[in-house]
Amino acid sequence: MARGTADNLHSRLVAVLKVALPLVALAILSTLFLFSRGIDPEDAIPYAQVDVEDRLREPRMTEAGYSGMTPDGAALTLTAAEARPEAGGGSASGLQGQLATADGARTEIAAMGARIDNAAHQLELSGGVELRSSAGYVIQSDGFALALDRTWLESRGMVSAQGPLGQLTANALRLDRGAGDNSYLLVFNGEVRLLYQPKQ
Repeated sequence: MARGTADNLHSRLVAVLKVALPLVALAILSTLFLFSRGIDPEDAIPYAQVDVEDRLREPRMTEAGYSGMTPDGAALTLTAAEARPEAGGGSASGLQGQLATADGARTEIAAMGARIDNAAHQLELSGGVELRSSAGYVIQSDGFALALDRTWLESRGMVSAQGPLGQLTANALRLDRGAGDNSYLLVFNGEVRLLYQPKQ
């Protein structure tokens, strides 16, 4: 008899909970909707500070990147804080990059601005350009032309450099392929002055 009573009590408890628990869940959900705060459309996307009309008027990309390999085996990678497409090419600002030649040398590139010339396959670096080579040279100039389809670099004016031999200034600088395989020439042209500073 006691077992029958326990089974009966259990069945009643289950029947009551089947009704009570869904009612409690509905009550909780209704209070969530009743006491929820209003939605402010101005706060819908607080992190989107982009002027859509300005972007449509002047399309541009932020954190743009480029990477490629020249036929002679050099790898060029570039990133720009902002890039804008234009007729025949485009322009970029806040440029950072690296040119890694097949002989293992690396040159870090930093420029305030750049313009891409698709017809000439060149990148015109401007606004103050700095090159840091793995050979120990830090070279600065107002501008450089950088080929995108081969390993070639040429200054657009006077250059100043700090290197293993000391301080150097020249009217122009050019980086080009050498006569042998995987060889490159860094040539300072014009009036070249070297202040020799031997290592102590």
